[in-house]
Amino acid sequence: MAVTRHQTRRDVIRGAAAVAAAALARPALAQAAPRIAVIGGGFGGAACARALRRLDTKLQVTLIEPNRTFTACPFSNEVIAGLRELAAQQFTYDKVAADGITVAAQAATKVDAQARSIALADGTTLSYDRLVLAPGIDMRFDALSGYDEAAAEKMPHAWKAGEQTMLLRRQLEAMDDGGLVVIAVPAAPLRCPPAPYERASLIAYYLKANKPKSKILVLDAKDNYSQQKLFEKAWTELYPGMIERIALSQGGRVTSVDPATNEIVTDFGNYTAAVANVIPPQRAGRIAAIAGAADHTGWCPIDPVTFASKLVPNIHVIGDAAIAGGIPKSASAAAAQGRTCAAAIVNSLAGKAPETPRLDGACYNTVAPGYAFSLKGIYQPKEDQYAEAEVTTSPVDAPREARRQEADQAFGWFKRITGEAFG
Repeated sequence: MAVTRHQTRRDVIRGAAAVAAAALARPALAQAAPRIAVIGGGFGGAACARALRRLDTKLQVTLIEPNRTFTACPFSNEVIAGLRELAAQQFTYDKVAADGITVAAQAATKVDAQARSIALADGTTLSYDRLVLAPGIDMRFDALSGYDEAAAEKMPHAWKAGEQTMLLRRQLEAMDDGGLVVIAVPAAPLRCPPAPYERASLIAYYLKANKPKSKILVLDAKDNYSQQKLFEKAWTELYPGMIERIALSQGGRVTSVDPATNEIVTDFGNYTAAVANVIPPQRAGRIAAIAGAADHTGWCPIDPVTFASKLVPNIHVIGDAAIAGGIPKSASAAAAQGRTCAAAIVNSLAGKAPETPRLDGACYNTVAPGYAFSLKGIYQPKEDQYAEAEVTTSPVDAPREARRQEADQAFGWFKRITGEAFG
């Protein structure tokens, strides 16, 4: 403030004091509520967004997801086998929005970690204080010779539930009795490790009832897999002679495919399928790499306590995209990570130390209607990764009644986990 010739020094001091007093008398502007953006509306992202709002209703939470309907992967193998309709797998985001969460039905196209901003497909830009990436998986279409997005229309992967699920189902329905169904299984890591073998089981159930001369061949890039003895016992009991598996050491790794002829090539042999279900190698959803959160493996290294990215500040990664050690990439694990990440963010914003997480997870596998088994685990951070603290699996010699009870429990689990995320 400059002093004019018409003002005295006393006038200036008196005026400045009045301005200061008026400023003190005005109510202070409220500090803006923290803005949390979540990219990806699957089990992990939806669970995280809802947990954030429940832990702190002042948070401005935005869920960014281009699809208005979520199609769940758990139980989608039953859709392939004709035991369930796809509509039973589909959920809207209405209840998520009802929690006070802004649902942006757009794809995220860019993340500027320095500016803390997200560009959406419609040209909108959103700012954030913290960002949670829950992008799930993408197929590595460059990892298997002959297999790309066009090939997937002939040799479906059906590893993202939706149109691919129905494509594989229609191919099975159109196949002549006596046809060979080939399932190509990649090496780990992959989404839901036991799911290829559950799929083989349920396709066998369909074929046994409708096309009993048909066979299933599982070409596997692994020697061993989760709950292997339980699957093998079920195949012997329910589908004798229908399912053959060729493991890695036996030449089961698929090296190339030809969608024009449905030929699948392995290290030691070629196979021509009537129906080819080719599951390619996978990586974190594309936005993770765009944000700089994925490393050379294609997956995202995290701090196991907070799920904070080890590569980018103010970003957390949950669900299938994260490198989480002993935790399997599954819907149950993603939802647990979402809740844990939300608590870590709320504590951090409040200046509190994060709590040491203890995550639980369950994986149910259905091999026929009324016949299921499970693996349940508790996971905790250990040496900068997650490790199994407790794991229980169904006994191999359990009676059929126990399998029926677990099938009922599987339906209850699915209802509970979808309700927590979407209902």
